[in-house]
Amino acid sequence: MTDFLAQAPEARAVRRSHARAAETYDTHAVLQREVAARLLARLDLMQLAPQLILDLGAGTGDSARALEARYPKASILLLDTVHEMLTKARARRRRWFSRCRYLCADAASTGLKDQSVDLIHSNLALHWCADPDAVLAECRRVLKPRGLLIFSTVGPSTLQELRAAWASLDDSPHVHFFMDMHDVGDALIRAGFASPVMERDNLCVTYRDLAGLLADLRATGAVNSHPGRHKGLRGAGQQRALAAAYESHRRNGLLPATYEIVMGHAWIPEQGARPQDGSTVATFPFHKLGVRKA
Repeated sequence: MTDFLAQAPEARAVRRSHARAAETYDTHAVLQREVAARLLARLDLMQLAPQLILDLGAGTGDSARALEARYPKASILLLDTVHEMLTKARARRRRWFSRCRYLCADAASTGLKDQSVDLIHSNLALHWCADPDAVLAECRRVLKPRGLLIFSTVGPSTLQELRAAWASLDDSPHVHFFMDMHDVGDALIRAGFASPVMERDNLCVTYRDLAGLLADLRATGAVNSHPGRHKGLRGAGQQRALAAAYESHRRNGLLPATYEIVMGHAWIPEQGARPQDGSTVATFPFHKLGVRKA
């Protein structure tokens, strides 16, 4: 965790890049929708009847709309640090009588009451947070006993091809440092969650050229927010050198972009339950996940 905090995304830069991406996000968020669908499918394994759901890092609201359809009696609170994303989500609301509400706030300081939420859902948001421990502690605070946190994030193999291509050109940070699955599981235990289950898998998105990958990253706000990043403009020559370096990864005529997808869920224990240690974290590949009753 110390290594992550030293290289954590700069919060202001993250908000700025995602604000710029609000209008283009939905067109380019193919990977995000695929991961969202897989994450939501895991709720089929949970016996839940939530009254209040918090969608943490809700973006333009795709997951919230799916949660609303799945749990029609629940109120859903869409939280994001980026006002422009929430504005887009609200504009896409399909029903005037929707039970969705909107909150622009930091994930580590939501302002919600203690033990007020039944289910927290978060798709590909945790890795954009400067202090994941603080975010998980806040989730622990606002969830009711026997409440559920279910989330996805990305692991250290994410964009490994882009990282390698940049590394052949200079020593500056260009791709973020992402937490290992086991570190995330340990963070859940530190926060006081029970029965964490962690899964990981690699998804590969392919492109005809590097420009397509970079366009998707910009359009979804997934740009370099490392505090030590070079903040000046990159010249055309460097862009050509990067494209040439990336060519070594071309396979079957296409350029791959690897994403290590980490999914997890954990429960709030009953009051008075014994705290758990890291030995209680279960890890599985996606296809081995079994049923866990609430």
